[in-house]
Amino acid sequence: MANALKSTLLNLVGLIDFSTTGTVSFDGQCVSSFTDDQLSTIRNTRIGFIFQGFNLIPVLTALENVMLPLHVMGVAGPSAMARALAILDELGLATHLSHRPHKLSGGQQQRVAIARALVTQPLLVIADEPTANLDSATARTIIDLMREVNLRHGTTFLFSTHDQRLLDRVTRRVHLEDGRVVGSEATAGEADPPARTAPS
Repeated sequence: MANALKSTLLNLVGLIDFSTTGTVSFDGQCVSSFTDDQLSTIRNTRIGFIFQGFNLIPVLTALENVMLPLHVMGVAGPSAMARALAILDELGLATHLSHRPHKLSGGQQQRVAIARALVTQPLLVIADEPTANLDSATARTIIDLMREVNLRHGTTFLFSTHDQRLLDRVTRRVHLEDGRVVGSEATAGEADPPARTAPS
């Protein structure tokens, strides 16, 4: 998938951009006529983003990076810290809380990025080439981790990837070419988790 097309698709799904024709629905609700504030609320509370380059804030610690989306949501203080600590512990980063990004390995930075995407308990996580910057062993660990989160919490992951190891683990693949869907099939990935509804 060309980078321009990939970015356009991910931005449309993530409610960052809108097409000039058609409508966009999220969680069964048409959002094409929503205001910027309404769309921002959905992005902040129901969608998590994992960027190809991690996009961690270099002056913040791992814990502070993960707490940041909660502050944007208006969750602060002990509640925000407790949620960030819980997800970092779940992802095996309890001993790296005070480390800034430059002190973390690529795999650790990716796990912090995943924790940041998950801390708001989103319905959907959009992951742009999540294994592209990782060695083979770390990539396998990250793939296993995201699949475990999917099964445990019912979180949907939308991947843009060329990594066959990741493609082998998904339950549905959609192929695009020149701006059009040219193929879509269910795969033999693990069983789907129970469907989730929007968090209260």
